[in-house]
Amino acid sequence: MAEISTKPYLIRALYEWCADSGYTPQLLVAVDARTRVPPGFVKDGQIVLNVSAGATRNLTMDNDWIQFSARFGGVSHEISIPVDRVAAIFARENGQGLHFEPVDAPEPPEQTPPPVPDESSAPPRGKPSLKVVK
Repeated sequence: MAEISTKPYLIRALYEWCADSGYTPQLLVAVDARTRVPPGFVKDGQIVLNVSAGATRNLTMDNDWIQFSARFGGVSHEISIPVDRVAAIFARENGQGLHFEPVDAPEPPEQTPPPVPDESSAPPRGKPSLKVVK
């Protein structure tokens, strides 16, 4: 049995710490072919994303993918990030967080982002598991 990575759990924990502390959680992502982000905002192969509750819609963080909708320059985009491409999660206000060693794993062709549910056909969701406490 393959060992389960601690990385997605640490990302979710730091996200929750930022939210509970009133900080803005940000992800530093090393962009590759599997990463779906607006290309015009990528600099030197990386992008920093604000993943706060106010900046994202339908944020999901599972063990393999981070997905959400966000606006860039007033245009809505569907964002999909493989967890192995997250280079850091940190609070914008003070820089505290975790940096991860880059992973240059071969890109398996069968690993594609799960489809983003269409809001018109998706059933209403209950309370999110992550919440902002101010």
